[in-house]
Amino acid sequence: MSNGAGSTDRRVFVDKQSPKAYQALVDTSEAVRATAADAGLDRILVELINLRVSQLNGCAFCLHVHTRAALRAGETSQRLGVLAAWRDTELFTDRERAALALAEATTAPADAALQTSAYEDARRHLTDDETSAVIWVAITINAFNRVSILSKHPVRAQELRAQ
Repeated sequence: MSNGAGSTDRRVFVDKQSPKAYQALVDTSEAVRATAADAGLDRILVELINLRVSQLNGCAFCLHVHTRAALRAGETSQRLGVLAAWRDTELFTDRERAALALAEATTAPADAALQTSAYEDARRHLTDDETSAVIWVAITINAFNRVSILSKHPVRAQELRAQ
């Protein structure tokens, strides 16, 4: 059933509609998570990358999921609160800054100057394995962002609990 002009904005949840394709993306994500761990990227840095890319893409669902994951991994609410303006704080290490800049450049690859600058900075602060892992994490969360944005996955209020 297609949504023609004048129809409601009921979206197809492409993850549910095409489960084999979605499972391939999940499998890729698991391989990337292992690659990141093998490269020495800790869970907090991976979640910061997931969150920053999701901020850039405006993916509410992924922001919801990865904020919770970052907090579980030990990230602070202070750093999460200023992540969108990470360049304007002193809360992130040079290594984290390099990774965030590279993730942003991966998300906006048409900006050649940004990409070149970010890549050069990454080469100063990240190993080859870390550089590759950061790019793969950014590529993967970009794919999940598109699935959630185009499907309009809902973010529902949850009861607050003490953790």
